[in-house]
Amino acid sequence: MYLDVRSNWLSYVDEIPRALVATNAVANLEALEQSPRHHHQKAQLLFTVRGIINCEVEEAVWIVPPQCAVWIPGGVPHTVFGSGEVECISLFIEPLGSANLPKQCCTITVSSLFRHLLMRANALPELYDVDGPDGRIVSVIFDELAVAPVEDLRLPIPSDPRLKKLTDLLIAAPADQATVAQWASRIALSERSLNRLLAEEVGMSFGRWRRQLHVVLALRHLSAGQTVQAVAMDLGYESASSFVTMFRKMVGKPPSRYLSERLGPEPRSLSQQNAHDGSHGA
Repeated sequence: MYLDVRSNWLSYVDEIPRALVATNAVANLEALEQSPRHHHQKAQLLFTVRGIINCEVEEAVWIVPPQCAVWIPGGVPHTVFGSGEVECISLFIEPLGSANLPKQCCTITVSSLFRHLLMRANALPELYDVDGPDGRIVSVIFDELAVAPVEDLRLPIPSDPRLKKLTDLLIAAPADQATVAQWASRIALSERSLNRLLAEEVGMSFGRWRRQLHVVLALRHLSAGQTVQAVAMDLGYESASSFVTMFRKMVGKPPSRYLSERLGPEPRSLSQQNAHDGSHGA
């Protein structure tokens, strides 16, 4: 079904008596940047067909590149934001039916098989037959979700107001080459205190936390069509090769390969699929 724009859609989704409810949307998400946080009883799997989405929970921002998905456990307050037009599928999953599924928010890799299952889930009747073929498809989706690889596409957001100010400064000037001591002085901390607070709040050193921010920013820009060279310059790297080296160390593969695996052969978009299905009507 298509996600209706209505004030009570969250309670509507939670009240559907099925372990899985699929919705999809094609929209410009810039307007959602100011949307209030919300939560629902059912867990949510948000899959990006095209475009790039970010999901913010209390302690982190999760980036969802094309052909990836973010898992949001039931009851967790969150907001979804991005820029440009995106196409996404949301699966709302009853917690009672997800005992083997992730217990915490995470970004997962979506395999080719899983992609096609998600597209198929979007065509399920709202009240599908639990004991029929549709119910078996739902069971396979749960099995695939339980074994899907988890990716570390998360930017931890500290709660300390000084570290939050530092986060804003880093995002505003990602190419700034100031030393750790200089960044610390800008928020009225010593270098030692800054490192201690970061270790306590996000479990990372300043260098790793900043590199993680660069990965998040890079994926946003690369997915929007910017070149590796342009992104490297925007983030303050001396060369494209030094940026690629950092990205490979953080993500496990160079940015061109990482994105080509997600932007390569894809299933038809939802609009294309709907048009194709309509051409075979009675």
